[in-house]
Amino acid sequence: MAVEFTATERAILAIVQRNLPATLTPYADIAKACNCTEEEVLALLQRLKQNGTIRRYGAMIRHHKTPWRHNAMVAWCVQEENLEACGKIAATLSNISHIYVRPSTYPEWPYNFYTMIHGRTPLECLNAIRHLQSTAPLGDHLVLQSLRELKKVSMTYF
Repeated sequence: MAVEFTATERAILAIVQRNLPATLTPYADIAKACNCTEEEVLALLQRLKQNGTIRRYGAMIRHHKTPWRHNAMVAWCVQEENLEACGKIAATLSNISHIYVRPSTYPEWPYNFYTMIHGRTPLECLNAIRHLQSTAPLGDHLVLQSLRELKKVSMTYF
């Protein structure tokens, strides 16, 4: 069943599906642009998230515009019973932007836990990997260095 949105809701969602305003008050700024209140913006987003219409929204970090010049996706072998603990530990590190769990479906690819690590230098990335190894119940890993970014966009619906 298709969801019907008001003109104001469509305007809010058109902004949110791109990048949130890079200000200290992004929701107030969205409200001002859509001629509504900040509470209306927040209520709409909360309602859509709770009913499953949207899964998530947020700011997209363009790391090449920050001091973070290096990054690596690290694929880890983690026992099923350790996934939650590893995720909680990895989430405490400020230079890890993404943590994923995916099923390992190929014998030659046993990795099921992924972390995207950012650093100012390759050594900072390596130090984050070493820190995770020493604090979390992780298994073998493979470091996948990013060579270049080919595409980074959000889906647009309006």
